[in-house]
Amino acid sequence: MKIATRWTDWLEIHSLNPAYSGWLLLSLALCFFGAATNTMSGWLYVLCGLIVALLGINGVMAKRSLTQLRVHRHPIEPVSAGDDLTIQLKIENPSNRASTLLQVKDFLPLVLGQPEQTAIEYIAPQSIHQWIYYIPTQVRGVYRWHDVILRSATPLGLCWTRRTQEVPISAIVYPQVLPLLQCPLIDTIGQDESVKLQSDRRYVTATEGVTRALRPYRHGDPMRLIHWRTSARLGEFKVRELEIITGGQDIVICLDSGSSWNKEDFESAVIAAASLYFYASRCQMNVKLWTARSGIIYGNRVVLETLATVESEEETINDSLPNLPLVWLTQNASTLEPLSINSRWVFFTPSEPEKLPPLLTRNFSGLIINREESLQQQLQQPLR
Repeated sequence: MKIATRWTDWLEIHSLNPAYSGWLLLSLALCFFGAATNTMSGWLYVLCGLIVALLGINGVMAKRSLTQLRVHRHPIEPVSAGDDLTIQLKIENPSNRASTLLQVKDFLPLVLGQPEQTAIEYIAPQSIHQWIYYIPTQVRGVYRWHDVILRSATPLGLCWTRRTQEVPISAIVYPQVLPLLQCPLIDTIGQDESVKLQSDRRYVTATEGVTRALRPYRHGDPMRLIHWRTSARLGEFKVRELEIITGGQDIVICLDSGSSWNKEDFESAVIAAASLYFYASRCQMNVKLWTARSGIIYGNRVVLETLATVESEEETINDSLPNLPLVWLTQNASTLEPLSINSRWVFFTPSEPEKLPPLLTRNFSGLIINREESLQQQLQQPLR
């Protein structure tokens, strides 16, 4: 079966591959030719010639229909794991002849699934046919593919031919970001020295401060923030916008990607790193990410792209850590010892741990993640 498939594929790529009806007609043509040779009957030669002519016309028209076609891709928008990738292809027919009865097959990476294909009945001259389909995603990563196959047996369906066009594309699947409502792991950073940071929440009850601007009153604004003198002069309520002083607490989310990990636990650690990063960002902290290969990076898009490609046991390019509070995610307990008192750790227990390392039992500044429980719930639990 494999040999037959390879043979038919070779015929389609390099020449023509008769369909079932084509093979049947070709067999009849050979029978007519043999009978004509024995009987010297002219009408049998005519029938044989007509069948061969039909097969030849079908092959020539099928090849011609694919020669002028051009395939283009739209850039693929990044998605998070669990969402669908939207794939858009444009099949352009710039010629003055219509293209009919086409098959288009897009070869995807095996991780994303089997090749997608569609049938196109008609593409008018000087026009474009748009094909959109969706791919469910489960695993983060950067996926690249390029081959698009066009097949045709127009107009009679007797002979198939194909053309492969290379149209490179890449798709980025970000790790899932858990919607954390609270995270004591982040919220308690800096409290060891009783650092009191001002934030915009402290100005909710403020009655004086540095006024940044005045704006019209909106429903729900506190009455104490109305600037009465300006409101009386202008005849409408004006509300003071006070200068917001944020805490500016620096924090670095560190993924110990240079160490050895269990594959399933490493994927959970990547999700945890993304979730902690965005939670700290929502809390108006100056948050950054560190991995063994990338070093310190920041910016939502850069962080997500880095976490989409990070792997365990990757080469460590820059192992120097900043002198800042860290959140260290690891499965190697020996890496926790040099952490500062202001730092936090998230330890992912191995698949068959004999017992917890002594360092974890006496250091009450982190979380121990159990793969049997919900990661989202564990990240919202109080520290050990």
